[in-house]
Amino acid sequence: MTHVIGIDLGGTKTAAGVVSADGSVLFTAQTPTLNRAGGEAILEATAGLVGGLRERAAAAGIEVSAVGMGSAGVIDADRGVVVSATDAILGWAGTRITTGLQTRLGLPAGAVSVVNDVHAHAIGEAWLGAGAGSSSMLLLAFGTGVGGSFVVGGRPLLGHRYAGGHVGHFASSYAVAADGTKLACTCGRRGHVEAIASGPALHALYLRRGGDPDAVDTREVLARAGAGEAVALGAVDTAARAAGEAIGGLANVLDPELVVVSGGLADAGALWWDRMTLAAAEELMPPLAGLRIERARLGNTAAIVGAAALVLRA
Repeated sequence: MTHVIGIDLGGTKTAAGVVSADGSVLFTAQTPTLNRAGGEAILEATAGLVGGLRERAAAAGIEVSAVGMGSAGVIDADRGVVVSATDAILGWAGTRITTGLQTRLGLPAGAVSVVNDVHAHAIGEAWLGAGAGSSSMLLLAFGTGVGGSFVVGGRPLLGHRYAGGHVGHFASSYAVAADGTKLACTCGRRGHVEAIASGPALHALYLRRGGDPDAVDTREVLARAGAGEAVALGAVDTAARAAGEAIGGLANVLDPELVVVSGGLADAGALWWDRMTLAAAEELMPPLAGLRIERARLGNTAAIVGAAALVLRA
């Protein structure tokens, strides 16, 4: 049976696993991403992580034939190069992932493939998760940022410039301050979905509305909302409705068979989820009434499985 290694490289940690042809994850390991050390140092650490997994696999009589990666940043999947990246990983833009890993691991040309990490997450969910068996699936992730992917026939639509899936960066009617000015977004523009519907944006909204500054993060705001605190409830309601508006608007454009929602806010419970699904339903055109909106199912292994699928199903 063919075995490969799938890698999920994010801004804080890099996780990887040995994956069999049926998508089973046999061994896993992770290491901090050297996000201030530059692209070559990150590739070196990633190769070390993969090397350790290959040794474990070999000890179990398993040969690893290829490597797939989901990486933060805008990724030219054809050349295996990072087109652009945020300051979350300094010196990542321009890094030649495919050739860099092939050289370090002694693998032949074509044995390493890479896409953006959210696309890898979506491929995993479309293959073995909530979207299994669907002809098309729209995935949105609401966490530290807002990302997504539209998967058709098991393949994500990457876009002409490989920037497809940046679903956090279009206008939201909720992304405005009390004085009417548009909220600043992490991409440098204003008034976008991510500026109101991400986890950090929810926390910032709570503080702007006079919430207790002792609530140090989004998790604390959600806990306070669950306890019935009015300011926290209002902030969660706004962020969830912004997420639902975005989902409904995208669904109207793309008409997916189903929508899969992941990320920390999707796992926050009914308080956020019920408001999000209600807002999405209010946005949908009549032909899309009844569109299924499902929680992601694969958890932390989704991007590893999806990255492995790049080479398993090539």
